[in-house]
Amino acid sequence: MRPALLTLLCAALTAAQADLSGQLLTLKRVYVDKLTGGETAAQMRDLVIASLQSSKLFILTENPERADATLRGAAEDLIFTDQFSSSDAIDLTGSIGTGSRSTRGSSSGRPTASAGVRDNESSNIHERKHEALATVRLVNKDGDVIWSTTQESTGAKFRGASADVADKITRQLAADFERVRGKPQ
Repeated sequence: MRPALLTLLCAALTAAQADLSGQLLTLKRVYVDKLTGGETAAQMRDLVIASLQSSKLFILTENPERADATLRGAAEDLIFTDQFSSSDAIDLTGSIGTGSRSTRGSSSGRPTASAGVRDNESSNIHERKHEALATVRLVNKDGDVIWSTTQESTGAKFRGASADVADKITRQLAADFERVRGKPQ
């Protein structure tokens, strides 16, 4: 009896999960909530709104009561400097001194010689880096998560890291939307 109950419970959970992904297709209005994170989270929210608006997947609203789902999450845009330091040195020295030797009353002196080579090279590199990260989720009115993603970027060729993350979120949502649309219901 227990294995049958477990099988039934697993089937119910799988069906509930399938229903949640299907809700993606029923969304008409979405509210983008304030993103938690650093000072740049508000700017990231604006970039996500602009990117989602251009996708035309659904209507974006500033009124959370009118929304079918809410996009929530956290975002951070960091600018920092990596510092690399290295130092190499080569040092070679040598010397020959004067010596005297005496044999049965005569002494002879030898000349001295000295040589030295020194090479020292050091470098100190400061590299400015920029990276952005966002983790967002679409939550329905019942509080169930129907979609989520995490995206990060160090910047794209012609746009900054934050704009690239916003576009990656939109592309992922559009791809998942199309994947769910292609599934037989």
